[in-house]
Amino acid sequence: MDISTLTELYRAHLDDLRTRYAKVLATAELDALVIHSGTPLKRSEQDDQYWSLRPTPHFQHWLPLAQPECVLVLVPGKRPRLLWLKSTSFWEKAALPETDHWEDSFDVQLITSSDDVKALLPTGRVAFLGDNVARAVTFGIAPERVNAVDVLGPLDRLRVIKTAYEIECLAEANRRAGAGHAAARDAFRSGGASELEMHLKFLAATGQDDPETPYKNIIAVGPHAATLHHVTYDKRASIASPETLLVDAGSTYQGYCSDITRTWVRGSGATATTFLGLVEGVEKMQQRLCAAIKVGDPYEQLHEESHRQVAAILVDVGVAKGSVDAVVAAGVSKSFYPHGLGHSLGLQCHDVGCALVKPKQENPYLRNTSTIAHGQAFTVEPGIYFIDALLETLRGSEHSGLVDWRVVRELTPLGGVRIEDDLIVTGGAGIIRNLTREVLPAGGGPT
Repeated sequence: MDISTLTELYRAHLDDLRTRYAKVLATAELDALVIHSGTPLKRSEQDDQYWSLRPTPHFQHWLPLAQPECVLVLVPGKRPRLLWLKSTSFWEKAALPETDHWEDSFDVQLITSSDDVKALLPTGRVAFLGDNVARAVTFGIAPERVNAVDVLGPLDRLRVIKTAYEIECLAEANRRAGAGHAAARDAFRSGGASELEMHLKFLAATGQDDPETPYKNIIAVGPHAATLHHVTYDKRASIASPETLLVDAGSTYQGYCSDITRTWVRGSGATATTFLGLVEGVEKMQQRLCAAIKVGDPYEQLHEESHRQVAAILVDVGVAKGSVDAVVAAGVSKSFYPHGLGHSLGLQCHDVGCALVKPKQENPYLRNTSTIAHGQAFTVEPGIYFIDALLETLRGSEHSGLVDWRVVRELTPLGGVRIEDDLIVTGGAGIIRNLTREVLPAGGGPT
């Protein structure tokens, strides 16, 4: 990305944040807000190893710094001030941001200890945001103003609508992840690569290591694709034929995440053809759902429509029997498609602000219950899976007769299919920007 363009977008982004944060602070009757970048967490109490820092997202909303024990001080009407802890550790050193486009927008003051912060904070009604509540005590901030609901809630909600800067960061995260998906796909097509090897090829193609990815890459071959978050990679290549590969993996840029899933089929014969039909059915359905997105509609309505379309695919490929209406009414689709259609996306892979209302009882795993609005970023990721535990329950139910169990046995070794894109809502009915399709085509067969 061109740095001059990024800098221009970033300055506009900061202007927007200043305005919106000032309104939140005024409503909460606060004079200032202190946001702590975070403290590395120990892997266990039995050793001295630490996880890489996942910064407080509200901190990264302002700047792409992923260093621990830094403090952002926000006073309405003044330039934001960054208290940057100078690390003296000779064991590890946190990575600096990829670019310095943000530094001129802050008054930066180096500190040598978190104990220095208290004397540098403004007086008056000061609130604190951050995971390390002990730091708020050190800073002398009143307990009732630590992660207060009347501050945290509104700031979570304002992260739902993305600025032009945020959208371009999400787009760049998609570009990087697209290269990783292509590398994993090509290794699968060529044959002879294990899940671990495809994971490593993904990382090499994106130029990012495990701690930088939004989440642990899901690289699932064959039956492993029936585990929705398969991360225990096989170290030996599968020699089965036909075979499938499901890759659910993303990258980050300036703290912003991408989250992309593709499914591929390798091999020939009746089973491969049937499963490829399943993949192509989910691909077409996913694109229909994207095209149906409309400002003002509930996202949950789109989720419910996805179940009707999953039922139609199951009938079409011969997994389900009877009418689509009967399959939907019996809830059969939930045994093959147990998760929600998608989630909000941003500084966290499953970002906040789009699930403030609980979903209906019949949609317990839906992470996006918002009303679709201009500027939102979210995923659309339907899937169909052959999950032993869910199928066993279905087989023992009164609706078992709606399933062709011979076809299920045939397809179960291939695990499942999921197709996922990252979207920006840019306008009215059917007007979206599909960040993923700009860099990565559909999944499917080997040609």
